Amino acid sequence: MGKTKVIAIEGIDGSGKSVQFARLKSAIEAMGHTVEAREYPVYSSYFGSLVGEYLSGSGGVKADTVDGKSMALWFALDRWEDLKDHRDGEYDYMLINRYVLSNAVYQSIIDAGRKDLVDWVFDLEYNHFGLPKADLFLFYDVATAQAGENVMKKGFRDYVGGEKKDVYESSGGIQQRARAKYLETAERRDDIAVIQCMGASGFRTIDDIAAETLEVLKQRNFI
Repeated sequence: MGKTKVIAIEGIDGSGKSVQFARLKSAIEAMGHTVEAREYPVYSSYFGSLVGEYLSGSGGVKADTVDGKSMALWFALDRWEDLKDHRDGEYDYMLINRYVLSNAVYQSIIDAGRKDLVDWVFDLEYNHFGLPKADLFLFYDVATAQAGENVMKKGFRDYVGGEKKDVYESSGGIQQRARAKYLETAERRDDIAVIQCMGASGFRTIDDIAAETLEVLKQRNFI
């Protein structure tokens, strides 16, 4: 573990990651700690803008038609470019909304016959590009049907040019396979904690999920 504790927020599209990301940042700061917040992709950056073109299909090529290793490189380069100014120890925590695990999962499952790239992506981003290793990934597990409904509540987004879904979000099959791959990967890696966001009658409350998040971090001695 570095001087800065690195926690990444993960989940399928529409799982409420951004809400929990903001809540966790505020909670950690309220404890008196400093927090460096990063979110990916950075659609305003050079590589991030190209990722946006693939996800929206606006450049004529859709992300789900690009081979996994090539697409993984675009996502990795976006983070590599953005994290050049990161200095270990400058902040107590670095909180990241979507990180290496997202890349590893989605590039492994875009089509059913695609090769599992989880280990390859982690090696690419951590060992080749030298990106900071996440001390913990928090995976917010949500049923795909409810997650799909949440996506349409995001409003206008520049990279898709309106209030609509991107290539990954619009495919229920991709989201189902992504959820399964996240859970499968969590079973074999001890740096992933699964937080169940669904209750008997649907989504648990934001407060309940946020409270469980803090409890998980306490149990793992992160706060």
